[in-house]
Amino acid sequence: MKHQDTVIKAVLATEKGSAMQEKSNRYMVRVDRAATKPEIKKAVEDFFNVTVLAVNTQNHEGKKRVLRNRKVVQAPDWKRAIVTLKAGDKIDLV
Repeated sequence: MKHQDTVIKAVLATEKGSAMQEKSNRYMVRVDRAATKPEIKKAVEDFFNVTVLAVNTQNHEGKKRVLRNRKVVQAPDWKRAIVTLKAGDKIDLV
């Protein structure tokens, strides 16, 4: 099992994420691509001291872009987890 510092990369603060936080107490977290749902759940619970009810994951392909010399490069692929917390728990982003 991985250490919590290697599983959680960042808590994403976006408009969609803010709406999910207010409506349904769900947070978006950028995680390691090899992390599993149980590892993500344990890492979030240990790191933020909250109770996690559910974890949903999404794999994203890195965007392709064309450089000035017409060379096509691709950003790295990444994984996002949407973590549902128990009512009353919250993650401070500040």
